[in-house]
Amino acid sequence: MMETVLVYLKCFLVGGLLCAVGQVLIDKTALTPARILTCYVVAGVALGALGVYEPLVEFAGAGASVPLTGFGNTLAKGMRRAVAERGALGIFTGGFTAAAAGICAALVFGFLVALAFRSKNKN
Repeated sequence: MMETVLVYLKCFLVGGLLCAVGQVLIDKTALTPARILTCYVVAGVALGALGVYEPLVEFAGAGASVPLTGFGNTLAKGMRRAVAERGALGIFTGGFTAAAAGICAALVFGFLVALAFRSKNKN
């Protein structure tokens, strides 16, 4: 029981820290949310390529793999694997193969939400 609580706590703390950094960037800088999103994905790719992000995923689980930095890490990991298997062609295919399930899920669930709800004006 205590071990499960510790897993949830680590997940919450790391995921919460990543979200808090994003919120500080939104509140205290002139960066747009789209630029912050891009920075998070690029940071995940860079940290994954350097081999730094994988130990964080092992420590925090979904707290590190679910946020946007985790998506970037997935892209980097997929490219590394594809380059090892297919050579230079893996640079172009690895990220798509590794992230295909997540991208497909986002499209399907986004479509279902669009069917279920109507968009409204912010005014």
